Amino acid sequence: MNSLESVSALTFGIQAFVTLFVILDPLAALPIFLSLVAGRKKKEQVSLAWQGAASSLIIIVVFALFGQVILNYLHISLNALQGAGGFLLFLISMELLTGKVGGESAQNEKVNIAMVPIGTPVLAGPGGIVTTMLYVRYAHSTGDKFSLAAAIIMVHVVIGLILMFSTGILSLIKESGVTLITRVAGLLVAAIAVDMIVQSIKGFFNLA
Repeated sequence: MNSLESVSALTFGIQAFVTLFVILDPLAALPIFLSLVAGRKKKEQVSLAWQGAASSLIIIVVFALFGQVILNYLHISLNALQGAGGFLLFLISMELLTGKVGGESAQNEKVNIAMVPIGTPVLAGPGGIVTTMLYVRYAHSTGDKFSLAAAIIMVHVVIGLILMFSTGILSLIKESGVTLITRVAGLLVAAIAVDMIVQSIKGFFNLA
């Protein structure tokens, strides 16, 4: 990221937007989101889509402003944060694979899945948090800071739109389709969880 020190504020903001969009990866979050909102009313699905984007935005902004202070104060390393996120996602993947979340379980109807797991760690996971903290470190000028703030906000607006419009898919598929999406989401989440845990272990032991 050393090249960021010599670019214009506009270029800095565009690079931040593209990088954060790729790392937050809302498209990969779609199966997980759809499996969790299946069975809920359309209005609630749309609300959860924007709540998920807003939750991710809040977490990213908090860590952009106070991330290093929080981690230092609690003596938490980024590797530990990544490992914790991995274990949390693994528990969620087991629930998805066994059909205990989303529309298949009535007891979860009052659970706000927008914050956990959609807001974090699916969207605002360790990767997004670390990337944001790095961009803050390289935002030296006022223009860079404004560009970074705009990029973070725009990324989450796009994420909210993607999640909101994705709910239309649920009206086109039958219950079996929802079940399939849930199982696929479970596999994806499990794979992401294992990768996060492995990367965390590598970080702890300084493995390549």
